[in-house]
Amino acid sequence: MPYFIAVYDVNQNRVGKMLKLFRKYLTWIQNSVFEGELTEVQYQRLRHEANKLIEEGDGVVFYRMRDERYHERHVLGEDKGSPQRFL
Repeated sequence: MPYFIAVYDVNQNRVGKMLKLFRKYLTWIQNSVFEGELTEVQYQRLRHEANKLIEEGDGVVFYRMRDERYHERHVLGEDKGSPQRFL
């Protein structure tokens, strides 16, 4: 299953909505940064729902990797999130 890192930069008025949306699909790591595995259907749904929330000046970036084995994670300072996903 593909592994994703997603980041967003949106107007302060939409931060809460984006946070809630992204937490439905991925693990919160730090502020507007999320990671985790998604099926193709989940990825398309997340992109569609995020696209409905963004407005001019907002941005969302997805980094897609083949799977979790193809990334290394190094943290400096406090690790605010956990790569483990809880349902």
